Amino acid sequence: MPKLTFRNSHGELIDISTVAATKVKNEFGAILEQAMHSGAVAITRHDRPKAVLLSFAEFESLVKERSRSLDDLNEEFDGLLARMQTPRARKGIDAAFNASTDELGRAAVTAATKHRGPARKRARRRSPAART
Repeated sequence: MPKLTFRNSHGELIDISTVAATKVKNEFGAILEQAMHSGAVAITRHDRPKAVLLSFAEFESLVKERSRSLDDLNEEFDGLLARMQTPRARKGIDAAFNASTDELGRAAVTAATKHRGPARKRARRRSPAART
């Protein structure tokens, strides 16, 4: 039986069994037990995964991960807001609002240069003929 790999509710990479759709149709009870025990079973049609039968515990874990509560979002927002209210952050905002256009331009170039990868730097070193 072929295997597929996924990250379970504990964050572990595990292999899940694959079962042909016709076998699921004929032996649903056994396949259900297998999913409840292992967490998931992939259902295939023509040797391609088409669906996954999850245990309820795995399903709950997936739903919980995706649906953050309003309290969680409020807490995250409050943390971000608190970091923006520090003296250092205020000093940065004041500097940005009081900066000349030349200073803003230099800061933008510096920030953009920091985010370029090594491949980008190598491309600049090559001659124009080598780039074509």
